[in-house]
Order: sequence, then C-alpha cells, then structure tokens
Amino acid sequence: MAFQTSPGVNISEIDLTNVVPAVSTTEGAIAGVFRWGPENQRILVSSEKDLVSRFGEPANYYTNAALTQSWTNHETWYTAANFLAYSDALYVTRVCDGTAAVATSTNINAKYKGLLGNSIKVSHCTDGNFDAVTRAYTITIAPFATTGSIAALPSSAGASTFLSVGDNVVLSDGTLLEVISLATATATGGTFAQVITFKTAYNNHTAYAAQFKSQWGDADLFDAGPTSGGIHLVVRDTDGKISGTVGTIIERWENVNCVSTAKKTDGSTNYIHDVLHQHSNWVAVTVAQSVLLAAAGITYGSATLTGGVEGADEVNVTLATVAPGYDLYKDPADVDISLILQGKAIGTTLANYIIANVCEVRKDCVLFVSPAIGDITPAQMVTFAGAISATTFAVIDSGYKYQYDKYADVYRWIPLNGDIAGICARTDDVRDPWFSPAGYNRGQVKNVVKLQLNPAKAQRDLLYKNNVNPVITQPGQGTVLFGDKTNAGVASAFDRINVRRLFIVLEKAIGIAAKSTLFEFNDEFTRAQFKNLVEPFLRDVQGRRGIYDFRVVVDATNNTAAVVDSNKFVGDIYIKPARSINFIQLNFVAVRSGVEFTEVVGQF
Repeated sequence: MAFQTSPGVNISEIDLTNVVPAVSTTEGAIAGVFRWGPENQRILVSSEKDLVSRFGEPANYYTNAALTQSWTNHETWYTAANFLAYSDALYVTRVCDGTAAVATSTNINAKYKGLLGNSIKVSHCTDGNFDAVTRAYTITIAPFATTGSIAALPSSAGASTFLSVGDNVVLSDGTLLEVISLATATATGGTFAQVITFKTAYNNHTAYAAQFKSQWGDADLFDAGPTSGGIHLVVRDTDGKISGTVGTIIERWENVNCVSTAKKTDGSTNYIHDVLHQHSNWVAVTVAQSVLLAAAGITYGSATLTGGVEGADEVNVTLATVAPGYDLYKDPADVDISLILQGKAIGTTLANYIIANVCEVRKDCVLFVSPAIGDITPAQMVTFAGAISATTFAVIDSGYKYQYDKYADVYRWIPLNGDIAGICARTDDVRDPWFSPAGYNRGQVKNVVKLQLNPAKAQRDLLYKNNVNPVITQPGQGTVLFGDKTNAGVASAFDRINVRRLFIVLEKAIGIAAKSTLFEFNDEFTRAQFKNLVEPFLRDVQGRRGIYDFRVVVDATNNTAAVVDSNKFVGDIYIKPARSINFIQLNFVAVRSGVEFTEVVGQF
C-alpha cells in the first residue's frame, strides 16, 4: 500500500487464498491421414460420432478418381475412435501431402481436400429467381405414362436460359411436371429443337396450348426467396458416399449474401465467404468467387464438384507429412494434453520424432506406441522396442487387435496404442492418474475379437524385461493390459506408468500454482506462503494413495543469500511415490497341529 500523507483510513484487500489448481490429465492427441476435415489444425472431438462428422468415416482399399491406387486409413482412424471409447477428449490433426486436392466448380468449392468433395452437388438460387416465372406458349406434349417430353418451343421462350433439371413446370390446367433432363438446344427456324423430359406421368392430346411456369427445384425447402443480393444454397451427397444415401441433403444455407459488408439482424456477418468459412463442413467460396457472385449474380441451377484427390494414405504417407501435425502439440502454452497416440507406426522414426520433439520438450505427456503390423513375434517386438529412444515419457504395447469395422462390415487389424492411452484416461476418471492402468481391475481392453499375439508366460517375460507391455486374453478374464512399464532406459521409480504420470500431475499443478510467487520478495513470508500452498495439495494426493510420504523444503537452507541475490526462488519437494504391485508371492505353510502360529510366523 502507498504511504499516506495526511490522516485517514486506507482499506486494502490482500488475497492469500491461492490454492494448487486441478489440472487436466485425460486429453489425448493424434495426427494422421483422414478423408475429410481441416489440415494441420488441432480439432477437439468428444465422440466417435463427432469424429465421423469432422473427419469422415474410415476408408480402406477403395479406388481413387484416377484409378491408380487403393487408399486406406483404418488403422489411424480406429486408433482415434478406440481412444474415444474410453474418453471424451481427443485432439485430432489431419495431415495431407502435396498430391491432395480440393474439388471445385465455377462458383463454389469443397471445404477441404479429398475425394469426398467429388460427391458434393450444390443447388443455388438468387433473389428474383425463387418464385415461379410464368411463360405462356403453345407447346406440343406427347402423351406419356411415366416420362415424356416437350418439343418445338418458340425461340422467344428462351427455354435454355430459364429451365434446369429439377425445376417444376406447371401447365395451365394445374398439372405439375418435374424436369429430369434437357437436351442441347438448337435453333431451327423460329423454334427450339430442344427436348425437355418430365418425370411425372401426363396424358393428353398431342397438341396442347399451355401456360407453364419454371421454378427452382429446391424452392419447397424454403419459406421464401432470398432478399436482394442474397442466395439460397442446398448441399447434397450426390452419390451417397458421404451419408450412405444418394441425394441426402447434408447442409442448407438460407439467404447468405454475396456482399462483404452484409450483416444479419444480430450484427454477425452474413457474407457468404465468411459464413461458409466459419460454419460449413462441406463447401466454401473464395473471395474472388464471392466478388463474381456479387457483380454478376447467378440465377438458379446446380453444380457437381470435381477434381478432389485424397493424397497419400497411411501406408504411403511419410514422416515429413505427419511430423508437422505432431509439431502443433510441442508447446504446453498452446494446448494442454497428457496422452499422445502414435496410431500406425512409420517404422520407429515416427515414435522417435514425437519423443524427441514433443514429449521430451513438454515433459508433461506420455506417448503410446504399438509395434509395426509386420512385427508379430515377441523377438520382432523386442527389436522394434530396442530402436525406440529410451524415455520415461513413452509406453510400448504388444501389437494389434482384431476388431469389427461397422462402416465397411469387415474385420480389421488395429494397433492397440489408442486403447492403452484410453485405459489411462479411464483410470483417471474412475481413480486417479497415479493408479496403474494395468490388470484385471482397470486394464480391460474393449472391442477385441482376438489378438495378433496372445503371449504365453515365457513370451511375456521376454517382452516385459524389454519394456514391452503385454496385452493378453485369458478365459473368463477378457483382454487386459498386463504390464505398466515406461520405456525407461534404467531401473528407477519412473520406469512405471503410474509414477511417471503421478509426477506429471504434481509438476504441472504445483508449477501453475508457483506462478503466484513470481515477482514477490524471497523472504520468510513468501516461503511460508508457498509451503502452505503446496502441503495441503500433497496431503490430498497422499490421502488418495498417490504418495507414501512427502516433505517440502523452502527456507534459508536452499534459498541462500546467493540464491536470493540472483533473483531466484528454490522449493525442494521430496516425494515417496506409491508403487504398483507387479509380483505376488503367496506362501502356504503346513504346520503340525501342536504348533503355535506365533512360533513360525515370519520364519519363511
């Protein structure tokens, strides 16, 4: 407080209520190839349904537009989906190589790169073209039962400029006919030799004097036409590859505007470029396209987008393409994550890249790794693990599981790292991060038909001593994670998952709380304040079985005059972490009937 220069009462509030905050421990992250969605962005998804909506369904061995390759991403996709079976927070980053391309048309484009863009058809209508336009002409209609045609329209009718497939033509007697095809118009004398084919059955005389109307085919989806400068858009799945049903409406945009300054009544933008950029998952327009629309406008009609290309799939994608996706998670100040999913292995280079450039940089998250799909024996898995950088921030499992793919009605081999990370997230939810995720109580793996390797005892011994955590299936017990080692290079407390994650929680939480000490004086008051901040938090962790004991030292012994003079503050926090049981010894001792138990207890 400031010194007073005259008599008076000065009141100040001093906040000494700071506490160690709760920190998040369950957010996961994965980068890889997906069929749809934004590139090189962190997108938080909360469920498998959300994953499908943002990044499309999994794909496997379907032919691309050029008919030159098959394309697959089911290992990457199901790694993400499997994690979401245990947790509701996963950051997903889609990566694409330079061969991926966006589907386009003259006035509108697909929102993202990929072959799915070729399944998009956009119907549009501007102001003045929504309501039926009446034309009165004498036309010739041949009688028909299912489909039929009109021919010999007068040249003044201008049929080629106001009729489109999907339009409704209303005859003067009220009969409604839907246009299903238009032949190329050719001027012959004073008439168009254009054939207009209708879907609705109509029977009448060969010659018929009619007054008919042309109308936008999607007019029935809106209550009214767009206002001046506005445009209605209807986005359809033209071949069913997006929704599973041909012609499904996947988006509808009402009265968006082609003028950049257009606003809605609530003051938010109504500019078509901005609206689609911010809210559409399927289509977009460039600024140049919006300028053209504003200048010239379009009447109504439709366009099917073309030119979309997937790019490399998960089999052919390179580290150079995937690495930038994981680089988005380097800085803990940008995004809070605790669990990283490798997905499909790219040799051992991907795991080593993530360890070196993300985990060891952040030091607050753990990478989950599965051996490559070709590593099917314990010896091959040990070789794979031996090439992974030694670190306490990585966990290696024993391979792949076989599971059902409901989207393709087939069974797939999927790496287990999404499940193991998910089990850790579930352990956080039902217990705490410092509990081991392994074993029959918390280590149950979901959605398993069979394992690629179900290791026997001798095989488990080989795997475990080489830091590979076995996943096993036992009759009546299900499929469980049967190990809790990190890939530490030396034996220490940190060679266990629960201890590694315990210290991540403690360091992250206390580190955040310690920020309140910055720029304070390094004196007894500040040290006592820091100690009173940390000790209740550690007692809580101790009460929740995370640690056996602790001690906080923050006094003149570690904050010497030299430390104070260098503007530093030192707090030493000693922790005795709780250890998980990996080995159980049960001794059954038979004794003579006359022997007292007190005589023999403790001798074996």
